[in-house]
Amino acid sequence: MTDAEINDALRAIGLAAPGEMPRLTPLSGGVSSEIWRVDLARGPICIKRALAKLRTERDWFAPVERWRYEYAWFEVAGAIVPGAAPRLLGADPARRLFAMEFLDPARYRLWKTDLLRGEADTRVAGAVGRHLAAIHAGTAGRRDVADRFRSDAIFFAIRLDPYLGEVARRHPDLGAQLHALIDRTATTRLALVHGDVSPKNILVGPDSPVFLDAECAWYGDPAFDVAFCLNHLLLKFIASPEAARDLSASFAALRDSYFAGVSWEPPANVESRAAALLAALLLARIDGKSPVEYVTAERDRDFVRRIARPLIVSPPARLEEVRAAWETGFAAQ
Repeated sequence: MTDAEINDALRAIGLAAPGEMPRLTPLSGGVSSEIWRVDLARGPICIKRALAKLRTERDWFAPVERWRYEYAWFEVAGAIVPGAAPRLLGADPARRLFAMEFLDPARYRLWKTDLLRGEADTRVAGAVGRHLAAIHAGTAGRRDVADRFRSDAIFFAIRLDPYLGEVARRHPDLGAQLHALIDRTATTRLALVHGDVSPKNILVGPDSPVFLDAECAWYGDPAFDVAFCLNHLLLKFIASPEAARDLSASFAALRDSYFAGVSWEPPANVESRAAALLAALLLARIDGKSPVEYVTAERDRDFVRRIARPLIVSPPARLEEVRAAWETGFAAQ
């Protein structure tokens, strides 16, 4: 996208004054989006546009209309848990982009950076779980929210197929279990799901965590969100082995704070679905279309496969079973 197009969008939204030429700075947008810092006379803001072709080694395309669902997730989640999403400043549907507040890195740290440095604070993990549960509880059973997030095809295209479907293609002996998991997840519609609750998308703010990158937003199975985040805490053992004990404690803190807020169904039901998803997502971040960049040694990849594959064959009912299998295997390496 050119500077001229961005400036036109800013004027269309009403953020730039006539004749104002703001300074534009590209920011890291991960694999799925373009993001800019825009320095206006009124102060810095961010604008974001979804990409049709994601920046991954294997070809991966996704509907660009997902920007609408991200915008809507920020709106809904921010109303339920103030401060849990960036403040929105407007959108330009013609250019498929939106504007939001700029969160100063001097005040908002990226949780992933903390974890990769070996700094696993259970208070942060607990707050993430607590806020995630509040958003799920606040949207569970709401027909108005379900109608607003009819994004099943997008969720399949950017989550279920490139993660679980790709693993089934690369591990055909697990195909039956993985396709059953895909089908169950795709047809479970209970609450508003973020879809990418990863430490790379969570800022540790002065008051609370802030969730970013809600492009996968979908009205579906809340178990996906909790499994997706817990998965990253386990995988960080490999990147930060010296923090394994703290990462394990953060896993427990997030899990416990989340399930303390589950009110829409028996917590055991959510947990059994989350445990099955967690096992599959471990393998997906090694052999899916979006492998984590910090697990590169084949020895480490094989370790993940050894732990995840039996848990996919015989899905556990509790998250603690996955954590125990992971920690026992990790200690034995």
